[in-house]
Amino acid sequence: MAKAKPKSTKKRTKTPASNTIKYIKAFWILFGSGLFLIALLFLLASWGVYGEMPKFEELENPQNDLATQIISSDGVQIGTFFKENRTPVSYEDLPQHLVDALVATEDARYYDHSGIDARGTLRAFVFLGTKGGASTISQQLAKQLFTGGSKNKIERYLQKIQEWVIATRLERQYTKKEIVTMYLNKYDFLNQAIGISSASRIYFGKSPKDLNVEEAAVLVGMLKNSSLYNPLRRPEMVKTRRDVVLNQMEKYEYITEKQRDSLKQLPLKLDYSPEGHNDGTATYFREYVRSWMSKWVKENPKGENADGDPEYFDIYRDGLRINVTIDSRMQKYAEEAVQEHMANLQKEFDKQEKDNKTTPFRDLTEDEVKRILNRSIKSSARWKKMLSQGKSEKEIRQSFDKKAEMSIFSWKGEIDTIMTPKDSILYYKKFLRSGLMSMEPQTGHVKAWVGGVNYKHFQYDHVYQGARQVGSTFKPFVYATAIDQLKLSPCDTLPKSQITISAGSHGVIDNDWTPKNSDADYTGYMSLKEALAKSVNTISARLMDRIGPEPIVRLAKKMGVESDILEVASIALGSVDLKLSEMVGAYSTFANQGIYTKPVTITSIEDKNGTVLYQFVPETSDVISKEAAYVTINLMEGVTQSGSGVRLRTGPSSRYDIKNVVTGHPYKFTNPIAGKTGTTQNQSDGWFMGIVPNLCTGVWVGGDDRATHFRTTTFGQGATMALPVWALFMRKCYEDKTLKISKEAFPKPENLTIEVDCKAFKRNNIQDENIDEFSL
Repeated sequence: MAKAKPKSTKKRTKTPASNTIKYIKAFWILFGSGLFLIALLFLLASWGVYGEMPKFEELENPQNDLATQIISSDGVQIGTFFKENRTPVSYEDLPQHLVDALVATEDARYYDHSGIDARGTLRAFVFLGTKGGASTISQQLAKQLFTGGSKNKIERYLQKIQEWVIATRLERQYTKKEIVTMYLNKYDFLNQAIGISSASRIYFGKSPKDLNVEEAAVLVGMLKNSSLYNPLRRPEMVKTRRDVVLNQMEKYEYITEKQRDSLKQLPLKLDYSPEGHNDGTATYFREYVRSWMSKWVKENPKGENADGDPEYFDIYRDGLRINVTIDSRMQKYAEEAVQEHMANLQKEFDKQEKDNKTTPFRDLTEDEVKRILNRSIKSSARWKKMLSQGKSEKEIRQSFDKKAEMSIFSWKGEIDTIMTPKDSILYYKKFLRSGLMSMEPQTGHVKAWVGGVNYKHFQYDHVYQGARQVGSTFKPFVYATAIDQLKLSPCDTLPKSQITISAGSHGVIDNDWTPKNSDADYTGYMSLKEALAKSVNTISARLMDRIGPEPIVRLAKKMGVESDILEVASIALGSVDLKLSEMVGAYSTFANQGIYTKPVTITSIEDKNGTVLYQFVPETSDVISKEAAYVTINLMEGVTQSGSGVRLRTGPSSRYDIKNVVTGHPYKFTNPIAGKTGTTQNQSDGWFMGIVPNLCTGVWVGGDDRATHFRTTTFGQGATMALPVWALFMRKCYEDKTLKISKEAFPKPENLTIEVDCKAFKRNNIQDENIDEFSL
């Protein structure tokens, strides 16, 4: 029997073919696992595992805080209310070269991918981001809208995955044009310029559609890092970055090589116009609108929330559009006029104050000065803030004596200095203040509103907040009442002699009242027209004595005056305190043929979709007859023909050395102008009210305290303090032919029974005892 062969102990070796199969299997397992892992990562991202993902509705309507726009009557945005200063624009509002610059610089294959640029992503992985990033415009928008950023690298990688998912969804949901528009509307260009519309206005003073190629390149260059490439801080870096964008535009044939080289030679040119709440045009008016809107939204809820409670509009987030009556051109001219004259007037005031031991106050004792300062300290924001923090009065007062760094106002620009808060209060007291308001009498539309000389440093609004003594500008109310009741003619004459109104009559208390004329001349007779032109007090007092204060006050109230007016004889000379806005509204009644039209500032409000939420309805009322209104206008024309307003025709009187103060003289207006100056006791307040047929404008000038004033009427009268502002403003308005400010005569009513042509009028000297026969 044969023996069995022993088993071989030699190991078998695998063939090369079997090794290959093993490696292939391993590769596909790893590859499949990698794909699965990648798919899982994206799936988890879409499920919101790494963070909340936007819902379909959110992709349909991404939530942005939208600034509320204030739009002037000529279609210019003059301001915004915002948490984020974003004003959305449509794709049609974007110039093509802006879109080209964006695509060339940020995403050259934008029109070829669906949210993720595969080539760019692969390049970024291979070169670890050293040869350009991989983020598409869609991914950048996704980051802005929904993910933000993170300093943690792992979180940032996961967010990147989220951005890829969101980007593809955005591409399915929106067109390429819509994505570009959303991206440019969303980006923060800094300096309160959020979105391309705000950035265009703030950095270049124009709308996006008006940007030229090099300006568009600057803004696109900022998209890389608006903090690093900011034209206000690093202009040279911004210019270099701009040129990179121009190179990209040439590379992808959006511009020619010749155009690129030419544009790169241009300097970086900005027109920086900040839009902070304290910056820009119509700052005082915008604050008034903010206050008005704060009340309006509380009275007009937009709906109810899930609990049935009222839900209100947010003027800082809801993107409302407030259409206002202000004309941006006239507002600009008004602000320029105030700035130009007040800077010169302040120089003269400072010069006169050098020898005043109690500057900036006059005719006060040291105790009275201390009382003013103490009152100002207690009404200051610092006092109120520290009081709310629980600080004791002693601690608060001590803080006013501690020096601190601060930036203070000057007519040559802000000054960085160190001083105590108490000293800063005294410093600001020396500055003269001003207010201007201009309105169309027929419509009530307020066209210009300047509440002060600088909103950042002087926030008290002298158009709407401040009531000051009006002086002789109140006299037209007295004359109008007398004309309406007594049917007097401007040509009728009254004696200039002094008149005494007894104690107990017409509100006179304790002692008899005997008003005086500024020139101390009480002889002869004077026509009503001449008497108003020269502001003769005794004649105003005679008229008031005959008709009494009650009908005068009643007329003023019908003309829109809401401030309290005591029914006393002294109102004939303007002892009452009124607001500039009230005065302009009332004076406009004379130009509107006796019809009072309530001043209006806001014509309509729209939501972000253009739905009208509020529409202004004019409020008018008949106050006096057309005849009485026209005769009063005729009387006030005499003021600018031969009275205190005559320098509108001739410039300042040569006997006063005020050429450096009355800016821009001689004015040499030749058209019909009705007006009235006003100067109060001690020259504390200077007024001028000026009217042409389609525009009524009032100007007030004075100190914050009535003890701050000029020494004499040479500079302290309304004709020197306030009239030049009116003249400068109107001259600018007339030079702008697009405004169509009237130079025509005031419309004369038919069948006028009161004679206004004094050359043809037979002299009629009216004695006091004969006026009664004209009374109604």
